[in-house]
Amino acid sequence: MTNNKVVVVTGGASGIGLGICQLFARKGHPVAMLDLQRAALLRESAALREEGATILARTVDVSDRASIDAAYAAIRAELGPIAIVIANAGISEGIAFDDISVDIWQRMIDINLTGVFHTVQAALPDMRAAKWGRIITISSQAAQSGAMDRAHYAAAKSGVIGLTRSLARELAAHGITVNTIPPSVVATPMAEQGIAAGTFPPLEVIAQHIPIPRAGTPKDIAAACEYLASDGASYVTGQVLAVNGGMFIG
Repeated sequence: MTNNKVVVVTGGASGIGLGICQLFARKGHPVAMLDLQRAALLRESAALREEGATILARTVDVSDRASIDAAYAAIRAELGPIAIVIANAGISEGIAFDDISVDIWQRMIDINLTGVFHTVQAALPDMRAAKWGRIITISSQAAQSGAMDRAHYAAAKSGVIGLTRSLARELAAHGITVNTIPPSVVATPMAEQGIAAGTFPPLEVIAQHIPIPRAGTPKDIAAACEYLASDGASYVTGQVLAVNGGMFIG
């Protein structure tokens, strides 16, 4: 994989998404950082530009197709055709199943599943034209093992895994691979918010139950993305690459 391929990362302003943006940008790729968190987006994109990276930062709501389409038009105009898409944007919240309203359910699906649909589908014309593409979705261990008080989240992320596998079959003939990474416990601002709210256990407590006894880091996930986006992974598609320290093995 040459380092001039345009990379799009949703949820790129913090946590896992930021770690992914940093890795690819520092490898020399033009990177489009898409996120709703405007202040963090401007701060982190400016920091990468100061390092010499080629960055386009855009405020985007992945649940809104018009927002994605507008961002992709800017990416194509400023950076070039889209070659690598990492659909990372998502939300999570702890709430008992009986308390999940229709609106809460729909918001979770709109962002965590339909957002992946928009993010991927809108990029496909470039990949088909190039007969080369890499699509990586970020799902969750919750989709594999279930999650207490997160049925709506687990359902949405399960949909991401199913979507990934289906697209892998459909797009292989076009030179496009599609894989997913389902992280378990990762030290991110989202995890910190859950801990502060009392809906997520402290990371050091969870780490006691992980064979590799620590929380994951954004760098761990980014490294797996780098592999899946590489030419060395050209024969890898439709796979669930679990980067979880052995917390879930299956």
